[in-house]
Amino acid sequence: MKSISIAAALIAPVQAGLRFGCSSLTIQRLDPVVEPGQSPSAHVHHIVGGNAFNATMTGDVGARGTCTTCEMAEDFSNYWTAVLYFKHPTNGSYHRVPVKNNAALAAGTTGGMTIYYTPGHDFSTDALKQQYITAFPPGFRMTVGSPTTTSLAQAQGHIGLRFNCLQTLLNRGPEMVDFPDRPCPAGIFAVHHFPACWDGKNLDSPDHQSHMYNTITRDGFTNAPPCPASHPVRMPQLTYETVWDTTKFNSLWPSGTPNPFVWSFEGTRGYGTHADYMFGWQGDSLQRAMNKSECFYDGCGSIKKQTMAVANKCTVPDMVGEETDGWLTKLPGMEM
Repeated sequence: MKSISIAAALIAPVQAGLRFGCSSLTIQRLDPVVEPGQSPSAHVHHIVGGNAFNATMTGDVGARGTCTTCEMAEDFSNYWTAVLYFKHPTNGSYHRVPVKNNAALAAGTTGGMTIYYTPGHDFSTDALKQQYITAFPPGFRMTVGSPTTTSLAQAQGHIGLRFNCLQTLLNRGPEMVDFPDRPCPAGIFAVHHFPACWDGKNLDSPDHQSHMYNTITRDGFTNAPPCPASHPVRMPQLTYETVWDTTKFNSLWPSGTPNPFVWSFEGTRGYGTHADYMFGWQGDSLQRAMNKSECFYDGCGSIKKQTMAVANKCTVPDMVGEETDGWLTKLPGMEM
């Protein structure tokens, strides 16, 4: 299935939700959702968002943040995924793949991710009158996907976790369950759609997923069926898009050989793609944006924005102190 193109989204009469960029905040081995308090965590992550990010994060993150790498100035949430590495086909060494910014984002966005909060519909449907969208509460967190996914059948079941072999930033081509099997002219595009139905009680769950439920049955930004009685609260459909700039490694990929890219936990092909979310919007800012009917991209004045020159000044310290870039003999945290 083809994913919606940025060009189409800009031209179409889009009506509901948010789309904005967040520059990269840090790349290090921390995961306060799955491995709280553990420093370092098992594998390297690429993190964007607020500067409250740490090995342990509890309570109201939005009340503690003082800056954010996101264009939306009231969003101190953190968004993160595993990191993509190139594994040299000859000597087996690893090199981190850089992230580049997506198309149609605010000027100055550096690497990072594109973040969407939509009402569980395609871009041309505004159904707020039929379905109220409840913003995530303080302390909320969740994950999608799993590094333990090792088979095609399992990966196909993770609806909304897909890849594209970019021809250009505006020409994504078809969505795929696995990494592309040939060099991509403009990089590898990774998308993570989160579930949007909440049980209405738990800010987290032991597996970080059971408190949420996914009713989407097709990939892409599609209309979601109603939430079930077990998870009756419709929340925003959260989506991440990341552009991994694999182009510098294309000449090192011998023709006809298997895909040389791996996640930071090594894994089996691209199947273990996953993402984490830590809610951190200030006050009622996200709810104000989700209540704004017939509005897309920036909340139509309901929330504050900042220039990316300001956002890019936001940083966090290196809390692990290990090399994650350059040619490495092994992936950080992984045994040889």
